[in-house]
Amino acid sequence: MHPYAQTNIQLFNQLHRSAGYGAADLESAVSSYQLAISLLTGRFRASGKTFIAHLVGTASILASLRVSAPMVVAGLLHAVYSAGDFGDGRTGVTDAKRERVRAVAGKRVEEYVSRYEALSWSDETIRTVSGGLESLAAIDRDVVLIRLANELEEFLDLGLRYGGEQKRLRTSATGRCRSMVAMAQRLGYTGLADELTKAIDESARATMQPELLTPHAPNASFLLAPQSYQRLKDSLASRLAARGEPARDRSK
Repeated sequence: MHPYAQTNIQLFNQLHRSAGYGAADLESAVSSYQLAISLLTGRFRASGKTFIAHLVGTASILASLRVSAPMVVAGLLHAVYSAGDFGDGRTGVTDAKRERVRAVAGKRVEEYVSRYEALSWSDETIRTVSGGLESLAAIDRDVVLIRLANELEEFLDLGLRYGGEQKRLRTSATGRCRSMVAMAQRLGYTGLADELTKAIDESARATMQPELLTPHAPNASFLLAPQSYQRLKDSLASRLAARGEPARDRSK
């Protein structure tokens, strides 16, 4: 059983018990968590795990590494630009979204989150990032560390094995996994490298009971709206259709 938080309460208690995080840091974590749950309501990982649990777990891993509070909070918000619903029906970074994140979490946290969004993370780019790791600016090395914490969180509890086929294939991408472990070591976080190695090996060796796997599991996160919302949407669509107006689906 891994020691990392999966709920806000566990994360807040972890930060409270950890030396180096003061009252202002705790306040930032709490307000950023509130932002995260507002942006990721109804969002799940491909495994079926709540997206917010993944964000909390990433922040917890970073806190266990004793990194700065802005990095921990950035871990809590790292995917809001790609998966968060800001109410405009768009994914990705916009000035309005950046301002909203800055207003809650501060300029430094938002800079980490926007740079995280800009960091491409495929097998090819992982090799490129790894090859030029030492030449990166300090803030970009921090962003790579946040990415590695995200990857560890993905592997925890065999999480990648519960997603779709493309997700499961990542557990056997040995070159990709070796590069990530090596980057953690070169960044000076040997403990993280060891945790990555352990989680990757456990995932590769695991035998999954077919009864535990969701048929046709997705390969990406998905949004599940409450049934009451769906009924309201259907009712609105019917009313608009009766008036000859097209309905817009704002759940996407």
